Amino acid sequence: MIWDFIEKYYIDPIRYGQPYNVVDTVTYALVLILAIYIIYRWLSRSEIIRIDRDFILCTLPFVVMGGMLRVVQDTGMIESDWQFLLVTPLIYFVMFIYTAGALVISATLQARGIVRDYHRGYVAAGLAGAAATGIVLLWFGAGNGIIAWDVLFIIIAMAVLSSAAVFGVMRYLLRWRYAADPLYLSLLFGQLLDASATSYGIDLHPLHYVEVHVVGSHLIEWTGTAFSMFPLKLLVLFPGIYVLERFRHEGPGALWHLILLAMITVGLAPGVRDMMRMVLYV
Repeated sequence: MIWDFIEKYYIDPIRYGQPYNVVDTVTYALVLILAIYIIYRWLSRSEIIRIDRDFILCTLPFVVMGGMLRVVQDTGMIESDWQFLLVTPLIYFVMFIYTAGALVISATLQARGIVRDYHRGYVAAGLAGAAATGIVLLWFGAGNGIIAWDVLFIIIAMAVLSSAAVFGVMRYLLRWRYAADPLYLSLLFGQLLDASATSYGIDLHPLHYVEVHVVGSHLIEWTGTAFSMFPLKLLVLFPGIYVLERFRHEGPGALWHLILLAMITVGLAPGVRDMMRMVLYV
């Protein structure tokens, strides 16, 4: 009976590409919280690695890489069971191994005096991984004769314009000067890129994609439009950024930055994935 439960709620959604359910959604959320704490405990022991603004910004290319790597599985170019390594939640372990490996190697090189700053090697590994994955996807698209550059432009424009509008409200109407922090701007763009890609894909794209997440799918069904994702994001972003800033200096700075990184990741990674799927029509 236990195996049937696991197969129904965890294995089958991965095997058959089914939408998320309440059970696996809650489970993955708890795993994410645990992972943040474990990473915090691990990195806080390092004398070289500081979990601060620079660290988070240097990690963002790995987030973009993860989003695009997920699309590699969507294309079907990997036909063996190895493809399941690129499906949630296994892809998070794949990306963690790659990211942690790049971080350890870069920090070790600095500790031995080979490089002056580990950030350069670390971010270079992320940029190289993202670029390589992007090239693979473009090669696939060129081979199939479909690279919808107009879709790419429209979705990015939607994300930029909505981010600028939200930033304007935060910075000039609410007088939140801290909204100009690059970390908060990354959070805004990542979450609104997700909303933009979802809205365009479901309501405007010729293939008419579907929302697989529990909350989003129910909201879209209730409102009748995927553009309802924008107010949903705003309901999270405004109080989220306010609370983050209020507790920014009241606890461990490393843990605060990791929480913010997680919030950026859960928006930016699926946003990149959805956008690239629509660009390649997969």
